[in-house]
Amino acid sequence: MRVLWALFCCLVVPAWAEEPRSGWAVYPTDKSYDELVAATKVAVKENGLIVVTQAGPTKAAAARGITIPGNLVIGAFNNDYAVRVLETSVPAMIEAPIRFYVTENEDGTATLSYKTPSFVFAPYVYEGGEPLREIALELDTKFQAVAESAVK
Repeated sequence: MRVLWALFCCLVVPAWAEEPRSGWAVYPTDKSYDELVAATKVAVKENGLIVVTQAGPTKAAAARGITIPGNLVIGAFNNDYAVRVLETSVPAMIEAPIRFYVTENEDGTATLSYKTPSFVFAPYVYEGGEPLREIALELDTKFQAVAESAVK
């Protein structure tokens, strides 16, 4: 049985790792990690959103003497969207801010990823209805614009 499990893990798990994640938008770039972090923050502001949160383990690990690839989550939203979402579904606000994810690749380039707002808010549409769906689609457009601008 252990041999079958080991064979399963060696053959199937790597295939899962290569599958696109449902609801994610992924933008590989030629930019370095630091360049992509800076470009993402600028693009967030240029597209009418605000960087609400930033968190990542890279600097804290370095302070402990551990080197890991660059890794930063950037939460973006604005008050207009917050008020509008709350008008449709109070529980949906747990998802705000919606996050961009900047990761450093082995070759020194970086990738920008995010879960699309329509995917993030999908579990709340039963409550928030069409108004929440429309907000999510607006945010899909904004997040795509941020990503496209950041990776240029």
